[in-house]
Amino acid sequence: MERNALLAGGAVGVLIVAAVTAVLVPGVLADPTDEGPIRPGPVDVQDVSITAGQATGETVTLGIETQIDHRGNPTQNVSVLVRAVDAESGLLTKTERVDVGNLSRDGETTAATNLTVPREGGYDIEVVLYREAERVDQARRSVSGVSAIKPPYLQSTTSFTDSEALPPVSFSIEDAGENRTTLDLTATLTNTGDEPAEDLSVTFVLRQAESNIVASRTTVDAGSIAAGRTESVDATATVPDGYNYYIDAVLMRDGVVIDTARGAANLNPTRTISVNETTEEVELRVEDFEDDNGATPDDYDPERTQSESAAPGFGVVVALVALLATAFVARRWRQ
Repeated sequence: MERNALLAGGAVGVLIVAAVTAVLVPGVLADPTDEGPIRPGPVDVQDVSITAGQATGETVTLGIETQIDHRGNPTQNVSVLVRAVDAESGLLTKTERVDVGNLSRDGETTAATNLTVPREGGYDIEVVLYREAERVDQARRSVSGVSAIKPPYLQSTTSFTDSEALPPVSFSIEDAGENRTTLDLTATLTNTGDEPAEDLSVTFVLRQAESNIVASRTTVDAGSIAAGRTESVDATATVPDGYNYYIDAVLMRDGVVIDTARGAANLNPTRTISVNETTEEVELRVEDFEDDNGATPDDYDPERTQSESAAPGFGVVVALVALLATAFVARRWRQ
């Protein structure tokens, strides 16, 4: 009897101690409905898009938009790291981090940022998705031809035509003199925009094909070209006869080169050139390209000019010595 009473008293004591502990130390007893810490919902990179933004002469801004997909429980401290890597050298060019914050609803969220990179070559755009400083997903996109993104002062809807039936640069002979030939030059321009193109000019530069000597240079006003129209710009140039020339046409607006084109004028009947043909050595008379004061054009580059000329020597003296030597040998032979 006493033993049963002792056991009952001990059990009551344990219950009293447990009750006091539960009151003084909350949470000591586990809640049977508690499932532990809430596991964050999954997030991943759904898509990456790249757009061209503002450009200058040296740089271009790329707009990077990352679509993040989230499902399930709330996810905290989500961020995106965006990097631009030079496609040719593999060097890291630019890095930006975007803090997305907490994601609680299901669906996609957009994280946008801008990367300003040099306006040249191409880039690999790497996107890394983080959750609580843990990398959970990544994606890569490539962009090439960044140099084709032009700043505002280089943008134009007008350019030289590109057609065999209507070549960008052509010529005809106006007057063929004894030593000089006058050419009628024509450049064909097309305005593909919705507004008239104005303040345009075309500069014609004629270079002797083999030497690169500038034989003529002239600039003419292109006037106004209506939207969707094609117009021709004419000029004349006089050059030495008997040579072949490259005709370079340069389209300019307010001192800025917008477009260029090249043609060829074959005035030497024994040789012909084309805009895609390599040059060859020919006999060149520099005096043909002298102006009225006897000076050659400023663009003359003596290292690029190759001509045939007699080797230096004593001429008559060498011939006389050879004659005496021949007579001496003949005399000894007769003896």
